[in-house]
Amino acid sequence: MSLLKEDVPVRNVITTDPEKAKALEQDVRAKILDMLADEELTIKEIHTELDRRGDQKAETTVRHHVNVLRDAGMVEIARLEEAGGGTRKYYKSNTRVFSYELPDDAEDRLEEASVQLRDDLHAVIADLLAEHGDEIEAVAREMKPCEYCKTQHYEEFIIRELLNRTVTDLSEDGDLDALLD
Repeated sequence: MSLLKEDVPVRNVITTDPEKAKALEQDVRAKILDMLADEELTIKEIHTELDRRGDQKAETTVRHHVNVLRDAGMVEIARLEEAGGGTRKYYKSNTRVFSYELPDDAEDRLEEASVQLRDDLHAVIADLLAEHGDEIEAVAREMKPCEYCKTQHYEEFIIRELLNRTVTDLSEDGDLDALLD
């Protein structure tokens, strides 16, 4: 006999590949991504900033963390400079990690906006599938299964990725900031 039966709706979805998820296993890497979101930094500068933020790490450890992020495709070398007979590497993040928590009453306060967005997105996704459904299905057939997931939702993943990348593009182009100002 069950003591509790609760309907638990899905409220959060995380879309990422296993390599990126593994790279974020340590919170210091999210901090490094945050630092590299707005400026290019060297390993030494990252080390100094981590130290300032209260994360004392050896410079070799910082280099290891940056290499893990780079190998996961989340950080790139933005530029190289000659420096004292060597080459100085500046790193930049190509990935933004949002790790915020909404206020407790946010769901209630944003309910009308959520309903409007749901209706609008329903129409957008229906149009998207009508125009590009064949391409989405073709990409879904080529996807590798998630090693953790029993049920695969490839088409849903692709649609979420398209939405996420589109909002990211709007942000990078400055269009989203213009709307928010």
